[in-house]
Amino acid sequence: MKNLSILFSLLLAMSGCNGSAQNKLKRYDLKSGIVEYVTTTSGKVMGSTINGSGTETLYFKDWGALELKESVLSQTTIMKFLGNSSTETEETHTIVKLDNGDSYSVDFNKKQIYVSRDISMDMIMANQPNGDAGEVGESMLVSMGGEKTGTEKFLGYTCDVWEIMGGKQWIHKGLMLKMEMTVLGITTKTEATSVKLDVSVPNANFELPDFPIQEIENFMGDEDLEYDAEEMEEGMEMMQHLSFEEWKQAVIEGDPEMKDASEEELRHSYDMMQKVLKLRSGN
Repeated sequence: MKNLSILFSLLLAMSGCNGSAQNKLKRYDLKSGIVEYVTTTSGKVMGSTINGSGTETLYFKDWGALELKESVLSQTTIMKFLGNSSTETEETHTIVKLDNGDSYSVDFNKKQIYVSRDISMDMIMANQPNGDAGEVGESMLVSMGGEKTGTEKFLGYTCDVWEIMGGKQWIHKGLMLKMEMTVLGITTKTEATSVKLDVSVPNANFELPDFPIQEIENFMGDEDLEYDAEEMEEGMEMMQHLSFEEWKQAVIEGDPEMKDASEEELRHSYDMMQKVLKLRSGN
């Protein structure tokens, strides 16, 4: 469930990024902004009922090269088994900051900051130094069955509407303003409630709390990109020759949560993966 959601978000994030001749990170066609969101989660999975809500605030400047998103979320899970029930509520407070490819993740529960490189941005710039990452992202979305269904107004802004894998997003100049996604019976909705674009965003909004900083190991530095790209190509070539049953077994062994996915969802994911691999190989 998490894998599909992350994949959808990553692909749409790629479709909102643009490379440049100066190899300068530009993620939105907007210079700066402050956006406030509300998020709700609801649904049933494996006999459990899940409900959640929360708020998010996004600050960005320099066309998205510098960005900070702060999220405060609460999720309640009611589990029933053999006539017994239990209720568990999880409160999370996080900050994710992107500073020209450096990614900072703040965990307020652990009072810890984790730092790494944003690998997706590094890979795009390493493999498409003079290209348009937006075109790459849109090509991948289309190859995986995604469809830009048209344009709609949301909060007065004209948005491209994308649909893929049970999800739908409203994108204004690369910036997500609304999202709806249903994965394995759980529906998540995120909507902007306040949007201020091309405004002055004080540097204070990008400051992090005074927590210890831990560098995440095994992330890719610039010197590793060429090697890892070659390794990834070899892995993709191998996956291209896997049958559906071989792929399904590997996925379930790697992520036990995928056992809950239906045969239809797994088949759809496999078909989309094969389309992406064929697009990359040019076949």
